Amino acid sequence: MGAYRGIVDLPLCEIKRLDLYVAENLSLMRRSQVKARGMAAEVNGKTAKLSRMVKSGDEINLSWEELPPLHIIPENIPLKIVYEDERVIVLNKAQGMVVHPGAGNWSGTLANALLWRSTRKQSVRNAAGFHADFHDFHDFHAGLYDGFHGSFAQRPFIVHRLDKDTSGLIIAAWDADALAFLSAQFKERAARKVYAAIVTGCPSEKRGFISSNIARDRHDRKRFTVSDTSGKSALTYYRVIKTLGGGAAALLLLRPKTGRTHQLRVHLRSIGHPIAGDPLYGVHQRGGGAALSPSMALHAKTLDIVLPDRKTRSRFTTKLPARFKEIMLRFDGGLIHP
Repeated sequence: MGAYRGIVDLPLCEIKRLDLYVAENLSLMRRSQVKARGMAAEVNGKTAKLSRMVKSGDEINLSWEELPPLHIIPENIPLKIVYEDERVIVLNKAQGMVVHPGAGNWSGTLANALLWRSTRKQSVRNAAGFHADFHDFHDFHAGLYDGFHGSFAQRPFIVHRLDKDTSGLIIAAWDADALAFLSAQFKERAARKVYAAIVTGCPSEKRGFISSNIARDRHDRKRFTVSDTSGKSALTYYRVIKTLGGGAAALLLLRPKTGRTHQLRVHLRSIGHPIAGDPLYGVHQRGGGAALSPSMALHAKTLDIVLPDRKTRSRFTTKLPARFKEIMLRFDGGLIHP
């Protein structure tokens, strides 16, 4: 049985349905799962319906049925580790690696790899004289993996997500307190991420921003789109670093102020400069994004965040991946023309 107890945190004078607050503000589960998992609620000590409106300061007590665990196997998958200590790990995720297990991707994910690494870390502790028994082992994985055989729990310790086709920096936590500390910075927009992207064409303004609502595409549930009438607000800052091929493409740095699903990909497409090689939002005719790059040219390059037990921000950065350099070399070598 899952449970949550806390105080509603909303802007003054704002009210929201409880089920929406659970999904959008607490991110405990999708709204569609709230009823399916039999969520029961109390507001200020009294039984309440999930349609009840709540406001800042309300005390809520929630309980729900846990989903059957999805058993995954620890896998010894090579990882590019940028930084690691006893509480966090920062990785340079390879393009093509899925972050969480899901339909069609039950192995080979970052979660599989981190489970392997966490069990190895526990083995090292034991060998060093900690002598953890079975219950110590189980507690070590509580919240990330439930049980000795590596059952994947609802809330993994991977703090944020990167799309499969996006490479670059991603941070994970080794304990629940570290997870809460890091997650709060993403929720409060205190963590700062900078991405590099190669886009088709070149924006007329060398620096600027894109502001719009982003909503799910009504015609294709796998896609998102900008919207004037629905969705969530999103803001992306961009800067042109280099024009390629006389304007056929450009290297951009992107800083998302918000963290909506597919935000960078949707925003760049909306201004007519989709990311090269984007399989979902790109241009796939001759001379377009697919011709520029066979794989998506989006890379999480920089992450600024305060680590647990630290008072100052840490900055992690990576070099541009080989596929970026190959694209730019093709332009420099005169193989691609506007």
